[in-house]
Amino acid sequence: MANPPLRLSPTDQFPPRLGGKTPRSGEEGYIRKPIKLSVVLATHNEEANIARCLDAIKDIADEIIIVDGQSTDKTVHIAKKYGAKVIVRENPANFHINKNIAIEKATGDWILQLDADEVVSPELAREIQSVLSTKHLALSTYNGYWINRKNWFLSRFLTKGGQYPDPTLRLYKKGQGRLPAADVHEQATVNGPTGHLKHDLLHYRDTSFEKYMAGFNRYSTFISLQMQASHKPLTFLKIYLRHRGYVDGYPGFVFALFSGLIHPVAYIKYWQHTKHPA
Repeated sequence: MANPPLRLSPTDQFPPRLGGKTPRSGEEGYIRKPIKLSVVLATHNEEANIARCLDAIKDIADEIIIVDGQSTDKTVHIAKKYGAKVIVRENPANFHINKNIAIEKATGDWILQLDADEVVSPELAREIQSVLSTKHLALSTYNGYWINRKNWFLSRFLTKGGQYPDPTLRLYKKGQGRLPAADVHEQATVNGPTGHLKHDLLHYRDTSFEKYMAGFNRYSTFISLQMQASHKPLTFLKIYLRHRGYVDGYPGFVFALFSGLIHPVAYIKYWQHTKHPA
């Protein structure tokens, strides 16, 4: 008859120092447990993007948590192929609500929050593994990290117009970061000091003008529901001239033009639903 499996006591797993005491963090002989990384997303009809996103992080994620806003395509089916835990619920106008639910459901020591149209570059993946190594964390006081983002628009990554490096706070300790959920373009808030990673997160949001206009309509409606009687007519000049959006050629011009229009359009929507509701 085979012998039963050997069960190790805490003192067998963490060899005691003289006096029979288990070593604590920072003491000689202490063995730190591996760091667990949770990758979290909120999705809605992302079948065209989700596989590319998850493929880039499958080797660094210990778990994948997705809150899906009742997708009608194959998003959930594809996500489950990558072992993702999927929670299906309503799809609020402010999708940061669903992102926060994903953050709360994560069980990892650290959280990497992504959008489905984002891709972690191989260089960034290696850097994340490096900063989350037990050796690095033993010397670090950071509770989160900013990551530079490269934004694709129509036919290229934008380099000017205030669109690069576009730092975003996406990597943070569990329990130390979350989204305020007050605005669709807000940053996460993290308790304590933060660092800044060197490599880029790739953002493929506006791969066609039709897709950009769908987002334009959605965002302008959301802004109109928040705004008072004010708008920003000088946005185009700021992006195209002050931030040199012209360097990005025709895509840079189109981006500046419609970025300048989003607040006037939102104001028209605000005027309509407050002064002349249907």
